[in-house]
Amino acid sequence: MVRLLLCSVQLLVARIVGVGAQAPGGSTYDYVIVGGGTAGLALATRLSLGLPNAKIVVIEAGPSGLHEDGINVPGLKGSTIGGKYDWYFPTVPQKALNNRVVFNPRGKVLGGSSALNLLTWDRPAAREIEKWKELGNPGWGWKEMEAAMENAETFVGGPPGSGTKGPIYALYNRQQAPFLNAVAPAVSSLHGIPLNSDSIQGNPIGIGYQPTNVNPTSYNRSYSANEYLPKAKSNLVVLTETRVAKVNLKKSGKLQRATGVTLTDGTVITARKEVILSAGSIQSPNLLESSGIGGSDILKAAKIKQLIDLPGVGENYQEHLLVSISYQVRDDFITGDRVNYNSTYREEQWNRRLNNLSSWFDDARFSILFANWKQIIGGSDNAQVALARSVLAGSKDVGHKWKLEQLSDPKIPQIEMIFTSRYFGNKGYPPVGSPLNGKGFMAIIVGLMHPLATGSVHIDPANATLGSPIIDPKFLNNEYDIQGLIHALKFARKIFQTEPLKSVVVSEYEPGLDAVKTDAEWRAYLLRNMGIIFHPMCTAAMLPKKDGGVVDPKLVVYGTENLRVVDASVIPVQISAHPQTVVYGIAEKAAEIIIKEGKGR
Repeated sequence: MVRLLLCSVQLLVARIVGVGAQAPGGSTYDYVIVGGGTAGLALATRLSLGLPNAKIVVIEAGPSGLHEDGINVPGLKGSTIGGKYDWYFPTVPQKALNNRVVFNPRGKVLGGSSALNLLTWDRPAAREIEKWKELGNPGWGWKEMEAAMENAETFVGGPPGSGTKGPIYALYNRQQAPFLNAVAPAVSSLHGIPLNSDSIQGNPIGIGYQPTNVNPTSYNRSYSANEYLPKAKSNLVVLTETRVAKVNLKKSGKLQRATGVTLTDGTVITARKEVILSAGSIQSPNLLESSGIGGSDILKAAKIKQLIDLPGVGENYQEHLLVSISYQVRDDFITGDRVNYNSTYREEQWNRRLNNLSSWFDDARFSILFANWKQIIGGSDNAQVALARSVLAGSKDVGHKWKLEQLSDPKIPQIEMIFTSRYFGNKGYPPVGSPLNGKGFMAIIVGLMHPLATGSVHIDPANATLGSPIIDPKFLNNEYDIQGLIHALKFARKIFQTEPLKSVVVSEYEPGLDAVKTDAEWRAYLLRNMGIIFHPMCTAAMLPKKDGGVVDPKLVVYGTENLRVVDASVIPVQISAHPQTVVYGIAEKAAEIIIKEGKGR
């Protein structure tokens, strides 16, 4: 079943053809892009503009979702997780988490995860991106990637050096909870942590308010489907609710040539020039394996003929880990919780949004701290570094070596802390009838930026095409990750006990000062409550093949002539940032490469 969206420069959707319709112009295109997500739509739009004589198709498994409040309204972020626009992939039971399953929200909608994410607009440390070049990827250093990321953004009110002409808008949110003004003074009084009002120029260390990707005119989410796509020309076709089963490959000398894709209903779409996978860090490696590209053991188990031996496919799976604590705030402060429990206030705030006035439905400005281990621990980090060396002793993995190397660089964050102006956690907001129902809360979400746990994602051998991917991240399988998060939780509590933030809060709600006091109790709390920040990456890494790489510096899959991967899976080593800005940058860089080749230059 196929739904078509034809994109023109004037309209986001020029016309919608009903389910079951045939693609206009037949089933042959120059460029076939699998995945209409963050990277896929950005790339497709740039190709449409840069190669106006080329025919381009984007194939997206989900619906359009363009008029969905849960996507567009910033204050409703997170409401679509687990719903019809989300693949919501489960991991296998995680041994270290007492066999708990952790779910991975991934966008199943036009815009992909840029339609579902929580709107954080930041970048990693410059040194982290510069390392990409050193690992064997010329042209992928900080200078080049910074320019590519700026091509994607228009940062309204941003510091000098911000992007000013890109499709995606970023801004500091107009809605602000006054009590969050107490966060930066409290944090910056501890452990030498600086104030930082310019965290996206390659130096994220410090505490400051964080920009979000919101359109300043509509105050809607600004993402690939509603910002990039309207700029495309009529040479771009987007198929929604259409799923690809595999890439079709044909022997061409010593290489394999991608001739197109086969859909799950058996339809074949032909590619004259290239097939490009932009299906994300979970599904791009799965599509490679379904097409006969991957490790022999994986393909043999799935009874798929191996066409290219590439054991790095689906390996190197990395994710940011999180755990949170929350506090009740004084009654004279209003938090975002009020729109959830007070229907009158909710209606008032919604009406303010309809009249383009600041409201909690804008979402609210939030603070983020990025810190190194010495800043988190408040002293020597020798014990934490020794743990890392012990865990990775003997490893020849280039990513592991880099994680050890970066521990000596104070400019590379190891911990992120997000300060929210509403409740966040696993305990749940106090239920009706509880003495705390109707109260306001705030939380610190603690994120581990470079966990040493490295896992994998592979096809289901029993159902390679339609089965759920087999995801095993191996969360908390080492003491470095566990102790790092415990250090961070202790520091988070210390922040709340520091003025002026101390005077804002009433009491610790989760876990509670009496419930968790000892290291053993912190450990138990962590194992019960650890979650993820929804940032899988590195599963089709841009690295030399000998180092477990899957794509070369032009993003071409090893062993192929014309099959590329363009999404977060090609990130070679884990970064200390929410990855959407980097993913847009990857798409912009890929477009430059492909357009140059397409023009014969």
